[in-house]
Amino acid sequence: MDVRAKWIVVLSIGAALAGCGKGAPQQQATRPPPPVTVATAVQQDVPQYIDEIGHTVASELVNITPQVGGQITERLFQDGAMVTKGQHLFTIDPRPYEAKVKQAEANVQHALAEKELADADYRRLQQAFAVHAASQEDLDTKKAAVDTAVADVAVNQADLDTAKLNLSFCYIDSPIDGRAGQRLVDVGNVVNANQTSILTIQRLQPLYVDFTVTERDFPEVRKLSDEGTLEVQVTVPQNPAEVRSGPLTFLDTSVQQGAGRLRVQATLKNEDKYLWPGQFVNVRLVLRTLKDAVLIPYQCTQMGQQGPYVYVLSADSKAEQRPIEMGQRQGAMVVIEKGVKAGDRVVQTGQLSVTSGGLVHVVPPVEGVPDVSVGGPSTQESGTAGAATPPAATAPATGRNE
Repeated sequence: MDVRAKWIVVLSIGAALAGCGKGAPQQQATRPPPPVTVATAVQQDVPQYIDEIGHTVASELVNITPQVGGQITERLFQDGAMVTKGQHLFTIDPRPYEAKVKQAEANVQHALAEKELADADYRRLQQAFAVHAASQEDLDTKKAAVDTAVADVAVNQADLDTAKLNLSFCYIDSPIDGRAGQRLVDVGNVVNANQTSILTIQRLQPLYVDFTVTERDFPEVRKLSDEGTLEVQVTVPQNPAEVRSGPLTFLDTSVQQGAGRLRVQATLKNEDKYLWPGQFVNVRLVLRTLKDAVLIPYQCTQMGQQGPYVYVLSADSKAEQRPIEMGQRQGAMVVIEKGVKAGDRVVQTGQLSVTSGGLVHVVPPVEGVPDVSVGGPSTQESGTAGAATPPAATAPATGRNE
């Protein structure tokens, strides 16, 4: 076979193969709907609040300082014990002061005797003056002696009262109900009057919580405080589920220079002594209650170039991308001010595989229903508008984000 014949055969085979291919349909691979979990938007009343970091302060703090000097002879309490008002704590050697009381009593008796003698002399001279047996000058002299004796009695009585008071200062009692700190002196030590601090007592019931608000938030806090009592919720970082509440009771008179913050204070009953002076605590100042707010899990929210958005599912499981406006965080939930209504199904996990208008496959959540609790303060920052972002554990609280 020559070369020309070979090319004819090859072209014939190629034409036959091409003809067979024209009639075969082409198959395209279809992508299955991505699996997602969904959450239903709920509607309920939630608080509007300011989150801050505060610290606890004893409602009363007393430094016990002796009012007389002397040697400590008794200590009648244990370090760290709860003491009651009037409970005897220390005894200073009373013997020098008992001696001064006796001396002052003797001086009073001596002054009374001098007064009685002066009174008798004055009465006798009055009788003599009545029969012209004494002069007016003599009568005036005796009257002055009586007045002097009366004054001496008063002076000595005052000395006696002072001596008795100093003697009572030898027995040091607790001026308040509270917790005793560690003693600063032991029995046998000599203390000086009004100089040596020997014990500190702090009252734990009630307990104060000090924190600050920004001068931006202060006008609203002051306005609402004037209209009624604001509630303050307090938790410790180690146990955020244990919430203690009390009223806002104090607003400072001026803004702190350089900081732009105002000190405020809440009062907690602290009946079980759960909180201790000096603790750092998470504080939530509740301003008002938002009625019928729409909430979804914060995990549902996504951030795009145009701002936050979520995927909302239609009845036929098609995803629609919706821009939203977020309010304050409420635990694991977040308030949606615009973009979602109660009852909407919102994609919670699997958003990266979802496209707007595309079908999705709804699967059960692995970790169950998210926490929808809105009560109690959290360590997360929040705002009246915009996305709320949890701060670092060591970052100071700055109130509400705008």
